[in-house]
Amino acid sequence: MVVVGIEAMNVFGGSAYLDVMELAQHRQLDPARFENLLMKEKAVALPYEDPVTFGVNAAKPLVDALSEAEKNRIEMLITCTESGIDFGKSISTYIHHYLGLNRNCRLFELKQACYSGTAGLQMAVNFILSQVSPGAKALVIASDISRFIAAEGGDVLSEDWSYAEPSGGAGAVAMLISENPHIFQIDAGANGYYGYEVMDTCRPIPDSEAGDADLSLMSYLDCCEQAFLEYQKRVKGVDYKDTFQYLAFHTPFGGMVKGAHRTMMRRLTQSKPNEIEADYLQRVKPGLAYCQRVGNIMGATLYLSLAGSIDQGTFDAPKRIGCFSYGSGCCSEFYSGVVMPQSQEHLRRFEIERNLNDRYQLTMDEYESLLKGSGAVRFGTRNAKLDFQLIPGVIASGKGRQRLYLEEIYEFHRKYRWES
Repeated sequence: MVVVGIEAMNVFGGSAYLDVMELAQHRQLDPARFENLLMKEKAVALPYEDPVTFGVNAAKPLVDALSEAEKNRIEMLITCTESGIDFGKSISTYIHHYLGLNRNCRLFELKQACYSGTAGLQMAVNFILSQVSPGAKALVIASDISRFIAAEGGDVLSEDWSYAEPSGGAGAVAMLISENPHIFQIDAGANGYYGYEVMDTCRPIPDSEAGDADLSLMSYLDCCEQAFLEYQKRVKGVDYKDTFQYLAFHTPFGGMVKGAHRTMMRRLTQSKPNEIEADYLQRVKPGLAYCQRVGNIMGATLYLSLAGSIDQGTFDAPKRIGCFSYGSGCCSEFYSGVVMPQSQEHLRRFEIERNLNDRYQLTMDEYESLLKGSGAVRFGTRNAKLDFQLIPGVIASGKGRQRLYLEEIYEFHRKYRWES
């Protein structure tokens, strides 16, 4: 029997971040409402960072750890994003080039709001399970950026979206899928999926979001319950409280996940408030560790939560993690997998927490200047040259790590440069 899952996994949470408490005070947000977000930091994309640089910087450590023979078995590269840079050309082509992958490789891109990362993962899983190319590997990269474009007159956001700003992040998660699931072994066939048309959030134009925050919350909660119930129908003996030792959620912000978990515990297990809080601290909170420091990175956010669960959890024995994926519009899925005691060691090789600690901390003045100049590189930009010294300390914060940045756009073609 073929086993399949995540062989290697890495997170790139940007080169720079902002303390969201400073942002909340600067925007004069209501303290009680802000605290409910359960956010600490947000990654902020610089003008010379885009979904390509984020994806490459997440994936390069995985690829560099492979032998040449192993690298040449990557036969599928799937990019998952709602922050694409071209209506036709996939960012997978740029990422393939800068990672130096074998040309005998399928390259394409998937879009379904924040569900895209799971769509890519499941497509890769089924490619490996099909055994049409035994021993092959698939590289799945979910990469997204929230950009808050300054409007004419200097207003950054409407009041309705002011609480979305602290949780909007930037980053990527790269996952190598194979028959050697050192990090996370998928429970093949254990899936509950659920979707329907709803206009909760969307991107009607490439560089800006719109939607109904309350409707989005209701759709998320509905899908969380219904996707799990479908999973429960397909997998005998499943109990929300006892089957999974950890739970990883798509995390627009921590408060939304805490509320969803509370709702599930009330409806499915009839647990009391003190039991729900204890369960949240044990099974859910580890998965928020990195989400609270990066923000919502759309298709990659569930996998940011999964990385946190594995990195911050306790795995003295094999343990099962239940995963809930949600994408506005909408599509959702609940699935699961097993983490082995050695999985944590495999993941920690990539020093996710250390890399987050080493990012450059932006001042509010620097952040505001980035917002005012955020239209310099937008979807459809034809020609541009990027200044790596716009904020001098950012590149230096890499401390010798080789990273890719956008150097120039010439006749729509993006050219990148390695910096170390």
